[in-house]
Amino acid sequence: MKGAARDLARAGGRGGIPALLLHGADAVRVAARRDEVVAALLGPGPAAEMRLSRLSAGPLRADPAALAEAVQARGFFAGPRVVVLEDGGDAATPAVALALDGWQAGDATVVVTAGVLRAASSLRRLFEGHAAALAVAIRDDPPGREEVAAMLAALGAPPPDGQAAADLDLLARTLETVDLRHTLERLALYAFGAARIGPADVAACAPLVPEAALDAALDAAAEGRPGALGPLLARLAAQGVTPVALAVAAGRHFRLLHAAAADPAGPAPAIARARPPVFGPRRDRLVAQARGWGLARLEAALALILETDLALRSPSRAPAGAVIERCLIRLAMLARAGGPAPAHPGGA
Repeated sequence: MKGAARDLARAGGRGGIPALLLHGADAVRVAARRDEVVAALLGPGPAAEMRLSRLSAGPLRADPAALAEAVQARGFFAGPRVVVLEDGGDAATPAVALALDGWQAGDATVVVTAGVLRAASSLRRLFEGHAAALAVAIRDDPPGREEVAAMLAALGAPPPDGQAAADLDLLARTLETVDLRHTLERLALYAFGAARIGPADVAACAPLVPEAALDAALDAAAEGRPGALGPLLARLAAQGVTPVALAVAAGRHFRLLHAAAADPAGPAPAIARARPPVFGPRRDRLVAQARGWGLARLEAALALILETDLALRSPSRAPAGAVIERCLIRLAMLARAGGPAPAHPGGA
């Protein structure tokens, strides 16, 4: 029969359920749901893992009876048993049908995971047409607040307060499932022993937002670290930051450094007057960059950035990503080289 995600919470309590099909596009969410259901079916106890068997769908093509044999096998450990069938598809339908036909009370429950299954899928029709088996489609919609709170509770984390819950809700709507799970795992460790999770805890454990990643990439260029640019630029590209936006941000960053280096009172007072304001370690870092570059070298850097910006906005066929990456690498090499600034930055 066809079920919904809310039915999974009751799957462990269903008496005599022979099989469960979990299918969906997000393999991470399907795997997470599978683990939750398996844990509910097996129950607590140190021998739970000994009552779990795992099979792959591939070998069943040559030996369809292997699944039924695993389902009907009897072990040394008392309690319910589960057989997990990974990577299920229509090719596994004969084996699953054979296991369902011979299933009796006391046999293991079969938990089948699969990717996207169309309505005409033979495996999906088998489960949805069965009187006792259950088929559940796992949607790739972002988890809501209750689901995020449940994930935190399962990790042993304290509950989030109101603002932290709102921040986590925003993260859940912007991050991929695997990134969100990793973030929650870090958060659970970070907030271990605390009474509640606050917004500062979420900020400390959240992945870099595009603005922070932009700052990290520009810092790498300004501090002469070309080797760090590759991963940072890949992250920015994955977050949708365009080469033109990166060039604009680079121009803004180096204009701030130029203004600081040109200030008669020195870089520190100039950075302190910057708008929007810069605080703490970030301010000290910008002051150090302005002092390290000097006025003449910053003028060369700005010329290079301007030339790159014009190239990106021109009808040139040069790949935009490579153009901005080359610009930032040249800036990093210029910062690393030291000495007098070049007379001309060269083409982008």
